[in-house]
Amino acid sequence: MSGEASAALPADPGAICELPGAPDARADTAPLASDLELADESPEALFALFEARGWGDGLPLVAPTPERVDAMLAAGCSEQSADEVIATLPPRGGLVTRRLLAVNAVLAGCPPGLLPVLVTAVRALARPELNLRGVNATTHPVAPLAIVHGEAVAANGFNAGLGTFGPGCRANATLGRAVRLVLLHLAGARPGPGDASTQGGPAKYAYCIAENQPASPWESYPHSRGIEAPSALTIHCGEAPHNFHDMESDTPGPILEKAASVMATLGSNNAPVSSAEFFVVLGPEHATTIARAGWTRRDVQSFLYERARRPAHEFRRAFDVVQYRPWLAALDDADPMPITDHPDNVRVLVAGGAGKHSCVIPSWGMTRSVTLPIEP
Repeated sequence: MSGEASAALPADPGAICELPGAPDARADTAPLASDLELADESPEALFALFEARGWGDGLPLVAPTPERVDAMLAAGCSEQSADEVIATLPPRGGLVTRRLLAVNAVLAGCPPGLLPVLVTAVRALARPELNLRGVNATTHPVAPLAIVHGEAVAANGFNAGLGTFGPGCRANATLGRAVRLVLLHLAGARPGPGDASTQGGPAKYAYCIAENQPASPWESYPHSRGIEAPSALTIHCGEAPHNFHDMESDTPGPILEKAASVMATLGSNNAPVSSAEFFVVLGPEHATTIARAGWTRRDVQSFLYERARRPAHEFRRAFDVVQYRPWLAALDDADPMPITDHPDNVRVLVAGGAGKHSCVIPSWGMTRSVTLPIEP
């Protein structure tokens, strides 16, 4: 491999992403130095190299040339801090620096301004309450959802409106993808040795949205969590979104009953009752209808806590419920059993655009979301 692309991929290409160490992403390929002698610097050649090494997410990549990595760093941190270790990520125990994050951000196609957002995402992933070791090791299809809040949304071009969970926005797509590449390359969360998810899921490719604060009738989500900062980021480790819709209702009850029915499903990893979180992402029209009736975010949390229940006998038929909460044994079979044990476990925010759809995002279960100010 010649020219600038070869400068980006040293003789030990694993070094650029801290790949050495168990589980070894290259153990099944036994790469030779000659593997780097590519005939050209084309995207096809880079793609083939990464595929042969067991790197990447299976999609084409942007070559992390020194110029691109330096541009990413220049927009996101000082030269002095580029090689400072900011986190250690399981299961590999990979050491994370801003330089390594810049490499993965370039690979994902991020514009340079997104590096501070990625840095904050990694800080959140490293928090003990998030339990990244468990998130990566479980057979559940959990994926970290990055939610961007505040000034960073408009400043970096994140889509908080129509189609926020979907394609078509570079910031959403590449930030979500960069988080996944960091987990693959630095944390070692490759399917098999580092990611035991039985079936995986599309949220494991790129999972990023933005809060639509201008369309929200309530205070910003970070403010509700006690975070006072111009920009913030939340990481919630959960499933892909579960949609619910209500096109007719002009009062809160019927809308939120549908959300409660999505929450109270026996197949959820949150079932039976536990301290697991649900993120309820309301579309602007549903949120407006609810707020016009005088309901606060706290009212929505309390309603969903009370209504997201099933008869105790249904949980008992499916689970040994006593192992979860001893007090559940006191319920009669017909008594409604909650899906979560406190209203605070129901997290509510507004995102998306026109059209009366909203969604519920159950967590994996043994994880807590983290919201942090965005800092370089």
